[in-house]
Amino acid sequence: MIRGNDWIVDLHHKESIKPKYEDGDFYWDKDKMVMTEQYHIKRGNCCGSGCRHCPYWPTNQKSNTKLKTN
Repeated sequence: MIRGNDWIVDLHHKESIKPKYEDGDFYWDKDKMVMTEQYHIKRGNCCGSGCRHCPYWPTNQKSNTKLKTN
């Protein structure tokens, strides 16, 4: 449980460790922001959201870190 102004510190920490967007990290498909394989690999693990370019195996399993092999 976060008390007082601790939520500010928690938010700052989450923002500081979140990967920053760079060229090639995403593209727009109509009104959807689509994250690329490049971004997912930089992120370091699967978010489990059913992403189109999930590079992890098995796909779309939250916290998975094993990359697919071709």
